[in-house]
Amino acid sequence: MTSIKEQAAISRLLSFLQDWDNGGKVARSHILDNFIKTNQGKTSPELEQEFSQGASLFLVRLTTWLRLIYMTGSCLDKLLQSIGIFLSAVSSNQYLREFLEVGGVLTLLEILGLEKIREEDKKESIKLLQVIANYGRKYKELICESYGVRSIAEFLAKSKSEETQEEVQLLLDSLVHGNPKYQNQVYKGLIALLSCTSPKAQQLSLQTLRTAQSIIGTTHPSIVECVLKVLRTMHLEVQYEAIELIKDLVNYDVCQALLKGLVELLIPSVKETSKLQPKILNDSLVPQLTAHLPVFLQQAAAAKAIGILARSNTSIAEEMLHLRVVHSLLAAMGNSDHSNSQRQASLTLESPRRPPRPQYFVQVFPVVEEHVRRSMGEELYKLFLSNAEDLYVKIDSIQADILAANKVNVSKALYLGGVPHSNTTFYLDAHDQDQLAYITYFQKEDVEGEE
Repeated sequence: MTSIKEQAAISRLLSFLQDWDNGGKVARSHILDNFIKTNQGKTSPELEQEFSQGASLFLVRLTTWLRLIYMTGSCLDKLLQSIGIFLSAVSSNQYLREFLEVGGVLTLLEILGLEKIREEDKKESIKLLQVIANYGRKYKELICESYGVRSIAEFLAKSKSEETQEEVQLLLDSLVHGNPKYQNQVYKGLIALLSCTSPKAQQLSLQTLRTAQSIIGTTHPSIVECVLKVLRTMHLEVQYEAIELIKDLVNYDVCQALLKGLVELLIPSVKETSKLQPKILNDSLVPQLTAHLPVFLQQAAAAKAIGILARSNTSIAEEMLHLRVVHSLLAAMGNSDHSNSQRQASLTLESPRRPPRPQYFVQVFPVVEEHVRRSMGEELYKLFLSNAEDLYVKIDSIQADILAANKVNVSKALYLGGVPHSNTTFYLDAHDQDQLAYITYFQKEDVEGEE
């Protein structure tokens, strides 16, 4: 027989459950408020003691009500927080199992896609998914099997709250760790996020991609194009993360495509630049609004990235020289429509006469300095030596046109000077085939001369 104390506890539990069952939205809201206030951080044994070994009876009511009202959003945040108390409790495997058996994961993921649900409610849903993922591999797999990566990524792209987006990043980071079966799915989802319009989502995706890349060890072919497109951003924090990822990617099999893509960005196509300038801007009475054209932002960021990569690795610098990076940097210096492109390109070519900051192309390769001086002319070259960072302020329109139209090609000089291609093999397009034929011609000529 049960004791009087136990009977009293059971009576309180039944009374509590009856109040819940008979209560309307307002009454249930008050019950949830009290539950959250008094039970936050309790362990599973403590919750069982609170509910006279019948905590699961209240949890099943919470999950049932969740399935009934989640599309309306009524008391949803309090309801999710209350479920979170059960799932977060120490030794709560039983509660987790009960929640999953009624389709809890699918419900949480559906909440993320509902337009009428508040951002705060969706944030609570993300937190619950974090709790579930932290239980281990099979629970991460369950989320991914429920098309979770797509739902979570889409929510990150659409979210307007930076705090909520940071919670989503924590979830994606959790899903990429200890989840070998679906880590590639998360990786591809992060790459897809790079094309979204939310700067914060792009920034967080780039950060998480660096982690994912180191875990997976291989690259997806689309990552190069996606990362290079991100360089069009006008948000410096996003550009910084993109360049940090680029620094990592040069250590993988996409290095050749990445370097080639960066150099190509230094000279935007006529098609790109012309379509961004409406004819009305050609009117001399209308100010030229080209300061933030995406293609020019991309050009400046590419010049900056090239400088960072070249200073970090001599082999990379040599590869880019063979890709005619000097020609392209000089052309970027001639872009009088975007001063930052001129500045970044100039800094990447800067002379060694500017200690304490070591620069690369002109400093390490004397043949580059010779071609740069010849292309610029003595007057402009002296200005370049004196202050490369502010050179764009002093360039006149004629000098800018000369730089933009330069024909610098150091391929032959590099070969004759003993600077060969590294062991990295580049995919060659028609232009590169011409370059290779040009170099091969001089190789053959020298051999015949020695004979």
